[in-house]
Amino acid sequence: MSPTPTLSAPPADGRTDAADLRGFGYEPELRRGIGSYASFAAGFSFVSILTTVFQLFAFGFSFGGPAFFWTWPLVFAGQFMVALNFAELAARYPISGCIYQWSRRLANATVGWFAGWIMIIAQIATVAAAAIALQVVLPSIWSGFQLVGGDPSLTSTTGATNAVLLGSILIAVTTLINVIGVRLMAVVNSTGVTLEIIGVITVVVLLLAHAERGPGVVFDTGGHGGGLAYVGPFLVSALMAAYVVVGFDSAGELSEETRAPRHTAPRTILRALAASGIGGGLMLVAALMAAPSLTDGRLATEGLPYVLTSRLGQTGGRILLLDVAIAIAVCTLAIQTAGSRMIFSMARDKLLPFSATLAKVPARTGTPVLPAIVVGVGAIAVLLVNIGQPALFTAITSVCIVLLYIAYALVTVPLLVRRLRGWPNAEQAGVTERGARLFALGRFGIVVNVLAAVYGFGMILNLGWPRPAVYDPVGGHWYLHYFSLLFVGGTLAVGGLAYLRYRTRAHALHPRLSFPAVGPVAVEEGSA
Repeated sequence: MSPTPTLSAPPADGRTDAADLRGFGYEPELRRGIGSYASFAAGFSFVSILTTVFQLFAFGFSFGGPAFFWTWPLVFAGQFMVALNFAELAARYPISGCIYQWSRRLANATVGWFAGWIMIIAQIATVAAAAIALQVVLPSIWSGFQLVGGDPSLTSTTGATNAVLLGSILIAVTTLINVIGVRLMAVVNSTGVTLEIIGVITVVVLLLAHAERGPGVVFDTGGHGGGLAYVGPFLVSALMAAYVVVGFDSAGELSEETRAPRHTAPRTILRALAASGIGGGLMLVAALMAAPSLTDGRLATEGLPYVLTSRLGQTGGRILLLDVAIAIAVCTLAIQTAGSRMIFSMARDKLLPFSATLAKVPARTGTPVLPAIVVGVGAIAVLLVNIGQPALFTAITSVCIVLLYIAYALVTVPLLVRRLRGWPNAEQAGVTERGARLFALGRFGIVVNVLAAVYGFGMILNLGWPRPAVYDPVGGHWYLHYFSLLFVGGTLAVGGLAYLRYRTRAHALHPRLSFPAVGPVAVEEGSA
């Protein structure tokens, strides 16, 4: 007879979640008002296939023709490898500001600080990039949304200026929702995601019902060459999918506001990405099959709004475009929410300017107010730079995604190093708040991690490569040609200077990094 430890978990109530968070050295301040569906909605709305596929379809088609579709499953597969690693971490480190928190625990305080810094800049720029998408949709619904008059196209000066106005108004509204509290945010976000899912299904069904050609269209390169000659156009068109399939980690960002986060967050990260991947792929195929023409140039300039209005009529097309506008709004809201939690998480560790103020959480709302305002003001500032300069929109969209991929790499690479040293070990087994075992990749962990890291580095190179056709299509602005390198370099340089101020504080946090990351476990005596 010998005692055998067995695992059991206490009920998933607020006291359990609070005790779990205190184990990491943090007092629970954020209000836990997010359930499983709201957690899924946070990740799904950040990806927001209605927003980004509508916004960027023309970009992908213009560079790769119909065969650019194949970039979607390739990017989805690569990002799913990343998401599997993130799901394993979310089960063990259910803390706000997850990219920062995961990175510093896997590597060290320096790597973690830069991961958080890069993520903050990326999320602010991504809020601006998402809000821009209103310009692609609203003027197509009603010309009155073109507030400054003139050509509504994003590639025109008047269209770019109007995009700034519409985007700024949207960001002001999402900031207000975030300030009011996480419960309102969750209700608005979940409602918007429900409508978005309905919209995706409706778009796919209606476009397939109006198909002009078969699914074999996805093998047509559209005159961009074949064989090795198509590799270059294919890699450029892959940027469209890379722009879209990010942000699924938002469920991890909201861990401290999620009930039973060790159980919920890993599952919702994977579900959000899977739903986005399937829905987005079907939308692309349906649009290519239903487009009135593949050769008249309108798909490369007007994209999906052109397909909808031409196939479903002005009334039907506009109703669906209204749903797209709702998706854009909740996408912007979700990105801003994630960004504010990142700022809060780093400020709580006293690693940002005005940390004491940024880390304050009003007891009435249980929501970090000032970080949401900082993200909103920063995003509007990014938009204002673009007044009258349409060429900058594509550049900003590109660099914010480059930064997100770099931040992800600052998690996947240290995680791979830790895996090679035996992570996760037996001490990091354990159970979730609901008694299930923590999500784990098991013996597939190293393989999945290697694939995620290799994919990430490849996409960083592809996104950041200074292609004139992407960053400076008009020509004549040398700084736009090298915008990705300049922006990333500037972000790292400014971050390096800022880090010098907080280096001592960051390293003082190091003892916390080795805290055993296991779920609530009770040991009972049993018989062998």
